[in-house]
Amino acid sequence: MAPTEMISEKSIECDVTASLNGGKRAYVTFLAGNLDYWMGVVGLAKGLRKVKSAYPLVVAILPDVPDDHREILRAQGCIVREIVPVHPPENQAGYAMAYYVINYSKLRIWEFVEYEKMIYLDGNIQVFSNIDHLFDTPSGYLYAVNDCFCEGTWSKTPQSRSVTANSHRKRCRGRLKVTVHHHRCTSTPRQLQANPFDIQPRTSYMLWRHPECVDLDEIKVVHYCAKGSKPWRYTGDEEHMDREDIKMLVKKWWDIYQDSSLDYKNYVKNEPKLNSIIIDSLASKESGAVTSLAPSAA
Repeated sequence: MAPTEMISEKSIECDVTASLNGGKRAYVTFLAGNLDYWMGVVGLAKGLRKVKSAYPLVVAILPDVPDDHREILRAQGCIVREIVPVHPPENQAGYAMAYYVINYSKLRIWEFVEYEKMIYLDGNIQVFSNIDHLFDTPSGYLYAVNDCFCEGTWSKTPQSRSVTANSHRKRCRGRLKVTVHHHRCTSTPRQLQANPFDIQPRTSYMLWRHPECVDLDEIKVVHYCAKGSKPWRYTGDEEHMDREDIKMLVKKWWDIYQDSSLDYKNYVKNEPKLNSIIIDSLASKESGAVTSLAPSAA
């Protein structure tokens, strides 16, 4: 695996964070290519900041992400880490969608063993309420959404102490009926438990497939995964995209993305006090006890 790439922006004073209990925790997402998906990651970073998350956002990127996109992410307080692509075994049957192959590279996240616990969020997800409490679930388990484990949202502890993901080939099945890949892990039932989170993933699909399961007033996390629902590409022309609830969720995303007060430099400047994790980390850095620190998403 490629060496860790630390933040180089001079405007960012601290570049990996320790939680109050001594272990390192972070949200993590994935980015590949030179298209506009960086906008989703910026929106996610600002969303975590808006809900005052105490933990940083790590962005696992492939080598094909342009330098200017990397600098945008760093300027938004993200920890950018380049990873080595994972190439899948030759598949005689082919893939439902060619771009699914890129999802194999997400397995590199299991190698971020310096973190005690991470929560994965796709770049086309937005967080509307603080979900930091999910880090307080017991360690040693892989947590995902009940009924169907889709790789859009999950929480893990390092592979050396929990499960090892060794394939990424099947499509999700079950109540959600969404075409995405999922991890099949080698573990005992005690080690691998899919427990429900109090979030509603893939909400854009759920609005018309399972409306009885969605309460827009209570929703904490939205996954803009349906065709045409990505806010930075939204036109309203695709099927279901003319719904008022979809329009409302797209607007909520844009409200966060365009809020300049949530830009990292402005937020740090305007906040009267950084959260205790950052303050403790900076103090440790000054004393020489810690050699590398990270910005909080807050």
